Amino acid sequence: MVLTKFRVIKPEIRVLGVDDGVFTPHVKGLVHVVGVIFRGGYWLDGVMHTKVEVDGFDATDKMASMIINSPHYKQLRVVMLDGITFAGFNVVNIEELNAETRLPVIAVTREKPNFKEIRKALSNLTGSEERWKTIRNAGKMFEVFTRSKKEKVYMHISGILEKDARKILQLTSTRSSIPEALRVAHLIASGISKT
Repeated sequence: MVLTKFRVIKPEIRVLGVDDGVFTPHVKGLVHVVGVIFRGGYWLDGVMHTKVEVDGFDATDKMASMIINSPHYKQLRVVMLDGITFAGFNVVNIEELNAETRLPVIAVTREKPNFKEIRKALSNLTGSEERWKTIRNAGKMFEVFTRSKKEKVYMHISGILEKDARKILQLTSTRSSIPEALRVAHLIASGISKT
């Protein structure tokens, strides 16, 4: 793990929000994954994309490659993911993503996952134990109030102190309970996906 300690978190910190597009569950194919670069929670600076397999094992590598090969890479300070599962159960290893990109990773979800249900769903897939191990290795899940005492999300972190991750989520959640980079990544990924 590469731990980043922030002395100061600037209001215009460059963050990358990553989300996947619409797909048909359990049907082989590729799913659009979009990364959106924001300065803080206000200014869109760029967009990047890749594709990952439905229920595959390539999300971590594809995202790392997308990030490292982006012209925006040197300006990025934090990677934010919409959860740790993409394209069904293509699970991102957030520790590996942190190590490969040398950037802190914050995986954000609006609702607390039901791990019992997730484990049950995984039993229908090949490599279910490997996927489950990656999910469990994401570590402790933290509850974070972003814009008010009523608006909260949950996060897993790698390569960043909890207090810094909390501050960054609060700073970048300007229009909803989730960071603006994730909100816009979701809009773009959904818009370019086939339904």
